[in-house]
Amino acid sequence: MAADSEPESEVFEITDFTTASEWERFISKIEEVLNDWKLIGISSGKPLEKGAYTTGAWDEKSDEISFADFKFSITHHYLVQEPSDKDGKEELVEDALPLPMQDLLCMNNDFPPRAHCLVRWYGLRELVVIAPAANNDAVLSESKCNLLLSSISIALGNTGCQVPLFVQVHHKWRRMYAGECQGAGVRTDFEMVHLRKVPNQYTHLSGLLDIFKSKIGCPLTPLPPVSMAIRLTYVLQDWQQYFWPQQPPDIDALVGGEVGGLEFGKLPFGACEDPISELHLATTWPHLTEGIIVDNDVYSDLDPVQAPQWSVRVRKADNPQCLLGDFLSEFFKLCRRKESTDEILGRSAFEEEGKEVADITHALSKLTEPAPVPIHKLSVTNMVHSAKKKIRKHRGVDESPLNNEVLNAILLFLFPDAADKLADGFESRTSTSAGNNPPPESEDYNLFSQFKSAPSDSLTYKLALCLCMINFYHGGVKGVAHLWQEFVLEMRYRWENNYLIPGLANGPPDLRCCLLHQKLQMLNCCIERKKARDEGKRGSVSDRSPGGTSGDTGKGADHSGDNPDKEKEVGKSWESWSDSEEEFFECLSDTEDLKGNGQENGKKGGAKEGNKEPVNLKPEGRLHPHGKLTLLHPGEPLYIPITQEPAPMTEDLLEEQSEVLAKLGTSAEGAHLRARMQSACLLSDMESFKAANPGCCLEDFVRWYSPRDYIEEEVVDEKGNIVIKGELSARMKIPSNMWVEAWETAKPVPARRQKRLFDDTREAEKVLHYLAVQKPADLARHLVPCIIHAAVLKVKEEEALEDISSVKKIIKQIISHSSKVLRFPNPEDKKLEEIIAQIMSVEAIIARARSLKAKFGVEKCENEEEKEDLQRFVNCLLEQPEVSVIGAGRGPAGSIIHKLFVNAQRVSAVPPLDEELRRSGSSEERRLNTGAVSDFPPPTGREVILRTTVPRPAPYSKPLPQRMYSVLTKEDFRLAGAFSADTTFF
Repeated sequence: MAADSEPESEVFEITDFTTASEWERFISKIEEVLNDWKLIGISSGKPLEKGAYTTGAWDEKSDEISFADFKFSITHHYLVQEPSDKDGKEELVEDALPLPMQDLLCMNNDFPPRAHCLVRWYGLRELVVIAPAANNDAVLSESKCNLLLSSISIALGNTGCQVPLFVQVHHKWRRMYAGECQGAGVRTDFEMVHLRKVPNQYTHLSGLLDIFKSKIGCPLTPLPPVSMAIRLTYVLQDWQQYFWPQQPPDIDALVGGEVGGLEFGKLPFGACEDPISELHLATTWPHLTEGIIVDNDVYSDLDPVQAPQWSVRVRKADNPQCLLGDFLSEFFKLCRRKESTDEILGRSAFEEEGKEVADITHALSKLTEPAPVPIHKLSVTNMVHSAKKKIRKHRGVDESPLNNEVLNAILLFLFPDAADKLADGFESRTSTSAGNNPPPESEDYNLFSQFKSAPSDSLTYKLALCLCMINFYHGGVKGVAHLWQEFVLEMRYRWENNYLIPGLANGPPDLRCCLLHQKLQMLNCCIERKKARDEGKRGSVSDRSPGGTSGDTGKGADHSGDNPDKEKEVGKSWESWSDSEEEFFECLSDTEDLKGNGQENGKKGGAKEGNKEPVNLKPEGRLHPHGKLTLLHPGEPLYIPITQEPAPMTEDLLEEQSEVLAKLGTSAEGAHLRARMQSACLLSDMESFKAANPGCCLEDFVRWYSPRDYIEEEVVDEKGNIVIKGELSARMKIPSNMWVEAWETAKPVPARRQKRLFDDTREAEKVLHYLAVQKPADLARHLVPCIIHAAVLKVKEEEALEDISSVKKIIKQIISHSSKVLRFPNPEDKKLEEIIAQIMSVEAIIARARSLKAKFGVEKCENEEEKEDLQRFVNCLLEQPEVSVIGAGRGPAGSIIHKLFVNAQRVSAVPPLDEELRRSGSSEERRLNTGAVSDFPPPTGREVILRTTVPRPAPYSKPLPQRMYSVLTKEDFRLAGAFSADTTFF
C-alpha cells in the first residue's frame, strides 16, 4: 500500500503545461474580435471605381484588448460599400487572390485626399490596426514587435481572415506600421522605412526603382515591367502680387463706406488677414511604364506643366481674425462683467457737498409736497441736467470715455428727431417719431420674433449696434456705460417734456421682442397718455363746456394736438405743476365732480336705483350710437361710451401679476379677491356706460359688453302677437355674481373723470428706474439677441453676393439653433458661444471665397463661360478636400495657377552668392536649373507608387502583386512596401 501511495503524491507535483499563457490569451482575444466583426473567411468584392475612396464614406469600429497588463486598441477601418451579389463567383474563389492583394494593383484610387494614412500608402479598402491604447505608450523593442507580428500571423492563420492586420510600432507621431495579410497559399508582408535624413540616391525615380527591384529579388531574367504613378506637389505661399482685398478699418472714421468701415447701424464684415495661407498644386502622372521617362540625379522629364492631371487644395489659415467675429466675441464678454455703471464711471461723479445733492436725491419727494417756494427750480429735469454738469465738471472732457463728437453722432443716429428740436419745435419731433414705416412682410424682417430681439428698424436694434461698436472701438465697457447713461438721461428728458421716442412701433409692448424693447415701448405709451392728458386739460381750460361729447372726443385725437411753446422749456410753470400734481394723486375735488353731474354723489347702491332718477342725469362721454339698439326701459338709443384703454404690460409685469393671483390660492375668499382684482377694467367700463346712458340697467350693459350672456327668444303675448323677450344668461344670475356686484357699486362717471386704470406716471418712473439700475452686463444680456439678429442679417447679405450653397445650409442651421436658444430668458453662455462660433465660421468661409475669387481673377474674367467655370472651381475648393483642374495646366484655371507660380518665382528674392555656391552641387538644384521646371519652385513633396506582378520567392511560384510607395518631403522620407510571397510553392 505504501508503494501505491507514492505515485499519487508525485501526481500533484506535475506542472500542467496545457494552461494558456498570456501570449495565447492575447491571440485568442484577437481571434474573438475578428469573429465578432465577421471578418472570418474569404473576402469578395468588385474592383473599385475611380474616386471611390474620396467620394465614399469611411467608417471604423474599435475594441480594447490587452497583453497581460498592457492595453491595446484594435480598430477596423473600412470603406462603406453596398452588399454585392455572390452568385456566379463561387467557382472562382479558390484560385482568386484575396481582395486586399487585388487592391494593391488597382490604379483607380491612388493618392486619396481624405483617408487613413495606410489607405494612401497601400491602397486598401479595409484594414485592422492594433495600437497601444494610451497615447504615451509605444512598442519600441524589436523583440516585442516580432512577438506582436507572430501573434497576428497566428490569429490570421487560425481564423482564415483575409483582411490585412497591422501593428503600430515606435512612437505614434512616426506613424510606423508593420502588418500581414494571408490568403489561400499566399501571404503579403507590409514593411516600412521612416527616415529623417533622405539618402541622396532615393531622391529620384531611378534610385527608387533600384531598391524596389532588389527587394523583390525576382529570379526571372527579363523582369516584368514596373508600372509607376508619380505625384509632385508644389506649394504657393507668396501672394505678394495679390494683396488681401480687405482693408483694415479706420478707427477714427465715424462714417465710412469702405469694407470694414464704421458706419453707424452696420456691422463690419471680413477677415483682417488672408484666410488662405497656402495653395497646394499636385501634378500627377497616373500611368507610366518603366523606361518611358527619365528621372535621375542629372536630368528629369517630370515637367509639371506637361503633367496629365492637376489637382489643387488650399490650406486655410488657422482661426483668421475676422471683424464680425471679433465684434460679437468682445460684446459677449460684457455679459460676464460685474461692475455697475457708477463703479465704472466713478462714484465721485455724483458726490457733491451741500444743498444741491439733497435736491437731486429728494427731487421726486419735493415735487409731491406742498411747498411755498417756486417748484420749477426743483423739477427732475433740472436735477438731472445739474447732475450732468457735475459729472462733466468732475470728469473733464478729456477723461470722458466718449468724446463729444462721437457721442453726439451716436445720439443723432439714435434720435434723428433731436436735430429738429431747436429749428422746428415739437411738431417736427412728433411727425418723425409717429411716422414709423410699416414693417415689411419679409422673412428677414420677421426674424426678430424668432430670436426675441427687436425689429431691424427699431431704436433698440440701433442701440445694440452702437453699443457693440463703442465697446470695440471707443473705450470698451467705460464707453458702453457712458453711452447708456446718456441714453437714460435722454429717456428721462423725453418723458418730462412729452417727446415721443422714435424708432418704436405704436401700441402696447410687443411681447415677441426682448424685455428692454418692451420697456421702451411702455415708456412711449406713458408719454403718449401723459401728452394726451395734458392736451385735454389745456383744451378744457380754454373752453370750459361742462357737458357733452366735445370734451371727450379729444381722447380719440390724442396725437393731433400740438404742445404750446412753453412746453419746450426745461422747467414748468406753477399752473402746469399744479395740474400734474392733481393727476399724480389721481383725485378730483368734490366741487369739480359735481359740476358734470349734480346728483351723482347722492346716489347709493342698487342696480335698479339708476332707473329711478334718470331725469336729473346728463349723458356724458358718448362715442356713437350702437346701431339700432335702444335701452330696455327708457327706449332711448343705446350709446357706446368712451372707455379707458386697458393698461399695457410688459412680460415681467404679466409674470408678477400671475404670481400674485396664483398666491391667492383656491379658497372661496381667494377666488373672490382674485375676481375683484381682475374686474377693475370691467368696473371702469360700467361707470362709463352709466354716464353715457342715463337710466340704463345691467341688461343693457350686457347686450353691449357680452351679447352671448343676453338670451333672446320669441314668445306669444296675451293678444296673440309674437314678441321677443330677453333675459340674462344662467351665469349672470348666480348669487353674488361679480358682474352684479360691480354694477351695483358703479357710479355714472365718464372715463375722463375716473381714476386711471393705467397710472402712466408711476409706470414711467418704474421704467426709468429699471433702465437706470441696469449694469453693462445686464444691458449686454438684454441686447445679445439683437446683436445675433444683426449678425445673421449681415451674414445673409454677404452670402447673397457670393452664392455659396454650403453657407446657405449653415445659415439655416444658425437661425434654427438661435430661435431655440434665444426664445427662453437667460440662455446659457455655452449655447450663445456656440451660435457665435457658427457665425464666425460662416464669416471665415465667405472671406475665403472672396480671397480665392480675387486670386483667380473671377470678376476680371470677360468670357462668361470661363467665369462660370472659375466660380464653380472656387466653390469646389471651399467645399472639397481636393479639386481636379479641368484641362490640367492648359485649362483656364490651370493657366491662372501657372501664372501665380511664375509671378511668385519672379518676386522671390535671389539668394546670396555664397548660399548659391553652397547649394549648386545638390541634384535638386541642378534639376531646377535645367529650365524645364523654372516656372515652379522645387517640389515640396514627391510621391511615387511602383507596382508589378512577379513570382516570388521562386521562379515557379505563383505571380503575385508587389507594391512600394515612397514619399519624400523636406524633412521626411518614407518607404511603405507590400511584398507578396507564395507559401505553397517556394
